[in-house]
Amino acid sequence: MKILLATNNKHKVEEIKEIMGEYARMFKTLSDFSGLPIPVEDGKTYRENSLKKAMHYHKLTGLPAIADDSGIEIDAFDGKPGLMSARFINPSISFEERNKIVLERMKNVPDEKRGAKFICCCVLIYSDEDIRTEYGVFEGKIGYDIKGDYGFGYDPIFYLPKMKAYLAQIPPEEKNKISHRAIAFEKIKMHIKGEL
Repeated sequence: MKILLATNNKHKVEEIKEIMGEYARMFKTLSDFSGLPIPVEDGKTYRENSLKKAMHYHKLTGLPAIADDSGIEIDAFDGKPGLMSARFINPSISFEERNKIVLERMKNVPDEKRGAKFICCCVLIYSDEDIRTEYGVFEGKIGYDIKGDYGFGYDPIFYLPKMKAYLAQIPPEEKNKISHRAIAFEKIKMHIKGEL
């Protein structure tokens, strides 16, 4: 059985394949197809966006499809950016610039109000009638600096008090055991295992 990993984000592809281990050999990616149109992500929830992407590519290719939607929710911003994480502040600027702006906006926020969490919703579609949904939540804080050379997005400002490190300081093999995406995809792995 082949399953389509429905994302154009190369970082996500690498991360998900690492998380899925032996099941990664079952995956096809969008780079295996040419000219597929991109779906509009205008859902109101993580699940709606994940479902839109997975269903879109399932219909186009006829393959079972996996898609995820994720975001960071920052307490000091009343849970924002959430669904808008990839487009927060200004979609045309780099994440490094975006992270600097977030830290600047939070420079006077005390430690006890710097809570944040990453959320991932993953949808696996086998058919119109067979849709599986799983979630992963990963809690931490917004730190005071940009640190680390691993990861992407908001990882360099996401601080893990228990590990006394920023997420971007955690090597991929460790991150991919504990992150929001790891939690969601570990659950999805069980669904795939059950179909084999």
